[in-house]
Amino acid sequence: MGNERRPVDARATTIMVMMCAIWGTQQVIIKLAAASMAPLLQVGVRSGISAVLVALVVLYRRDHAALARWTLRGGVLAGLLFGTEFVLVGEGLRLTTASHIAIFLYTAPIFAAFGLGLCLPEERLAPLQWCGIGLAFAGVVASFAGRGPAPAGSMAWLGDLLGIAAGAASGATTTVVRVSALSRAPASVTLLYQLVGGFVLATAAAVMMGEVRVTWTPVLAAGLLYQSVIVSFASYLAWFALLRIYLASRLGVISFMAPVFGTVFGVTVLGEQLDTAFICGAVMILGGIVLVSAQDLLRGGRRARAIPDGGCITGNGT
Repeated sequence: MGNERRPVDARATTIMVMMCAIWGTQQVIIKLAAASMAPLLQVGVRSGISAVLVALVVLYRRDHAALARWTLRGGVLAGLLFGTEFVLVGEGLRLTTASHIAIFLYTAPIFAAFGLGLCLPEERLAPLQWCGIGLAFAGVVASFAGRGPAPAGSMAWLGDLLGIAAGAASGATTTVVRVSALSRAPASVTLLYQLVGGFVLATAAAVMMGEVRVTWTPVLAAGLLYQSVIVSFASYLAWFALLRIYLASRLGVISFMAPVFGTVFGVTVLGEQLDTAFICGAVMILGGIVLVSAQDLLRGGRRARAIPDGGCITGNGT
């Protein structure tokens, strides 16, 4: 079949919906265990465990030759950006709801499209995509401007801003992978760089901020195991496997179900409340993301924004 990618079929759609549900649980699981371990430390620990598992895959597949000088520069930069995203998400979850983080983190495709448009002539934004960016930005403004006065001492607005910043870091990671030598590296190597970066930065930040208190409970142990093995290891590798077979632009559209799942889980599991301003803003943000990504669909998926062979974790990868 060479480098030709297939349209998404029923099998791929089923797998993607399952993975979106898994990705949508991430912030909820972290919140559930936040009383036992700070969110920032949780994402650091899970990244470290996942990095070890991915390193074993790299050795098994004999991809370690790609851990060389030609990928090091892009790999270190991607790892730093990915780690920065983790730090921002971890702190954001401490201040705001999982539902809010789930939506704001998924602004990543907006930032990725903008970054790729600046770096690569063939990725210049079309009018439809500019409309999508404008709509998403308006959604962010609406979600902030429409909320009522914050309760005394509430820092939820800062947590929301950190979620948007995390989306920007995720989008920048996508751009780096696309324009660097990582676009030619095996997916397992690219993922390893990112997970190591996440482990180093998130764990270091947790130590520096004094967020290292741990109270071992069944919820924490099960949560870390789930995050490390199912989310950051198995689902990421499954995502890359699908990218090698199917058109990435089609898969990317289905992945927009992840923030919807995240919001639903936040409301049903954690009992989070959604105000009207946030709901309206979230709809506008998701609509803007769809418009930004629709250009790939109109082009028949000839160019995939997620690199089929090198790959990158975007908004779904936190």
